[in-house]
Amino acid sequence: MGTPWFLLVLTLFCVAWLVWNILGPEHLRFDSAALGFTALTLILSLQASYAAPMILLAQNRQDDRDRVQIEQDRQRAERNLADTEFLAREVVALRLAIKDLPDRDFVRAELRALLAELAEDPQEETRAESDFDEPDGTDPARTPSPSNGPEDEPRDA
Repeated sequence: MGTPWFLLVLTLFCVAWLVWNILGPEHLRFDSAALGFTALTLILSLQASYAAPMILLAQNRQDDRDRVQIEQDRQRAERNLADTEFLAREVVALRLAIKDLPDRDFVRAELRALLAELAEDPQEETRAESDFDEPDGTDPARTPSPSNGPEDEPRDA
């Protein structure tokens, strides 16, 4: 039923009690206004004596629920903090890894230096290639080895 409905019903009950005992027929009145509505006071005191422990029990149950909720919030906050710290470490690691990578300007400068070096002395390149040639003028990379030819492999008959 809930608190608002209880208050509404209790208010209507008290109003009906007061109206009946003030305006009702004299011989049907059961609580005297001259005595301060003693019966109504006793009934409301009895209701309050039952309601107080119930309210305290409800508060204790709410405290228990709040305690559980606080513990769950604390655990969630710890997980969020751990996740945040992990992500922060990952971001730092990525920044350090990116810092070690060459940037566009560095690569361009290196390429320009290589192009300038190649443009300065084209004869040096041909001399470097001739260092790998055999004394008879043949290139060892292009000459097949006599022992590695297909005819030297054993055949399974």
